[in-house]
Amino acid sequence: MKNRIIALAAAAIMAAQLAGCAKRDTEPVDMTTVTQCSETSGTSGTTQETAPNAFGEDYDPFDEGYDPYGDNSIRTTVNENAVTAVTGGTSSGAVVTAAPAQADETRSTVKPKETEATPAQTQSVTPKIVPDTDSGNESLSSQAGVTGSVKETGGWNDGTADFKQFDVTVQNNSKKTVNGWQITFPIGSSASVEQSWNCELTVSGGVFTAGPVDFNTNIDPGQNASFGIIVKNAVPVKAADVKVECTLGAAKDVYGSGSNGGAVTSPAKDVPAPTTDDWLFVKGNRIVDRSGNEVWITGINWFGYNTGTNTFDGLWACDLNTSIAEIANHGFNLLRVPMSAELINSWAKGTYPEANFNHATNAYLVDMNSLEIFDYVVGQCRANGLKIMIDIHSAKTDAMGHMANVWYNGDVTEADYLAALSWMADRYKNDDTVIAYDLKNEPHGKANETPRAKWDGSRDKDNWKYVAEKAAKAVLDKNPNVLVMVEGIEIYPKSKDNADFSSTSPADYYSTWWGGNLRGVKDYPIDLGKYQDKLVYSPHDYGPAVYEQEWFKGDYSYESLKRDAWNDNWLYIHDEGIAPILIGEWGGFMTQPNLKWMKLLRQLIKEKRLNHTFWCFNANSGDTGGLVKDDFVTWDEEKYAFVKGVLWQKNGKFAGLDHKIPLGENGTTLS
Repeated sequence: MKNRIIALAAAAIMAAQLAGCAKRDTEPVDMTTVTQCSETSGTSGTTQETAPNAFGEDYDPFDEGYDPYGDNSIRTTVNENAVTAVTGGTSSGAVVTAAPAQADETRSTVKPKETEATPAQTQSVTPKIVPDTDSGNESLSSQAGVTGSVKETGGWNDGTADFKQFDVTVQNNSKKTVNGWQITFPIGSSASVEQSWNCELTVSGGVFTAGPVDFNTNIDPGQNASFGIIVKNAVPVKAADVKVECTLGAAKDVYGSGSNGGAVTSPAKDVPAPTTDDWLFVKGNRIVDRSGNEVWITGINWFGYNTGTNTFDGLWACDLNTSIAEIANHGFNLLRVPMSAELINSWAKGTYPEANFNHATNAYLVDMNSLEIFDYVVGQCRANGLKIMIDIHSAKTDAMGHMANVWYNGDVTEADYLAALSWMADRYKNDDTVIAYDLKNEPHGKANETPRAKWDGSRDKDNWKYVAEKAAKAVLDKNPNVLVMVEGIEIYPKSKDNADFSSTSPADYYSTWWGGNLRGVKDYPIDLGKYQDKLVYSPHDYGPAVYEQEWFKGDYSYESLKRDAWNDNWLYIHDEGIAPILIGEWGGFMTQPNLKWMKLLRQLIKEKRLNHTFWCFNANSGDTGGLVKDDFVTWDEEKYAFVKGVLWQKNGKFAGLDHKIPLGENGTTLS
């Protein structure tokens, strides 16, 4: 669930389990752990400057006054019968054949979703080493380099108690394998652990003790084991109180084979050359291929490139080749990849933050940097007939980065955010494996928060409508063929008297999930000019396990959800033929009260044939769980059977989005 953070009610908190990303809802939330932006939003009480029709004039998202497309951009256009090239806005009638790509050197409420492996503001200690006498281990003095760290990554108050999320890491910087570990620290006599993931735990006398589960028992040199907990009424954790014990095995090369924890591994598939004939287009409220034939995007999310893992979360346990193949084999035709702008801009500068993965299970990745690993992902997705959507999930690389209200945060400016989109679009412009960009995950913010995302006709720096058009230009300047997804915000004025969002009273706004409020499209639609056929609106929607919105109270139904939430927030865009809808995040636990909502939204998706990307593959999504279990290998067959009902299938086979390469082992091509 993208940048939605949950001001969790107790029930919502119980539902959260790992927290790779957090959901958002509409109740007030204690956001004291969220970094505040150094830039301030436009003052709501001042006169607004009306934004121009950016695509109707020379315009540059980085410097207003420059046309990013000029007269020479080439894009593929949809025709009922064929593909044509458009140069300078006139049809040439020629089939487009792009040159091959040149090699270039991760609500109003708070919900924990993705957890970060790299701690900041961390309590860290060197542990006591317990020699493994059966393995001929050395003494404590020669075993330095194994440390334990505890990081507080989020906090909120549900009106009755304080809640904190802690990410805990045992890092092995020694030359030996850790063959078992235990970490303890006090959390307070009145504290209780509400949720945990990737560990076995006990609490006694206010002291928290955790040990490994099967897949993270062994830690190879240079690797770590990480887990998370959500604690009610916890005391601050001090470095001196963190105690770690571990068992060291025999010495090993840092890049040795190690243990794969029983993960199934698969060889890489041969990667075909990139193509440029699979670009998609918008026609009314449908997405179509180059020949005008309707397609149905039915995808899945897999986060980690936003959290600090710098690759997909879970590669500490699972094999990358196998996981990509299994996603395709299970019928998902698009992979939405949450990323941070900060990581992308590091790549653009030639800096490659280290990717965190199991070097034994994914030995073929060892000599690659984090960007090369992502390029490898693109190739394996192409080989499996799987398309990719890049999602700017957060400005900063941080498991809780999506909790920041807007697209800039601290030293990551709006210009940095736009530059990240532009760089990615340019890098993959000749490869239709990367077929779409979600411009920003869950812009949000309450009436009394600063900054907060709004939607109006101004040039204010916190006006998401205005910035989304700039962001679309940053992408389409480099690749005018991709789809761009525009999410909603959190609040929208009830009265025209408050059209400038000047009121700080929650009562003056319609509120919903972060990214789920697209009411502003009715008054201020996104204008992409001649590129309007690339625009898709992308709300997020969640159930009562994330937060009990007003429409979930009482005996709600399919019709009441449409009336009280879906219709006015975003469904009207589809029903009135304004543009297609792609629900970028939805999903949750297969238990009540959440299951009722999931069934009703699935019914809507099926009846309206709405595009969607399910949240999520990850086991470590705190308030939803994932399609795989804690080992990141075993699929949750009950949940998969549920989602399978809204995956695109033709004649009993899963339908891919590639004209030549079938989707996995059980799918077909578009041709």
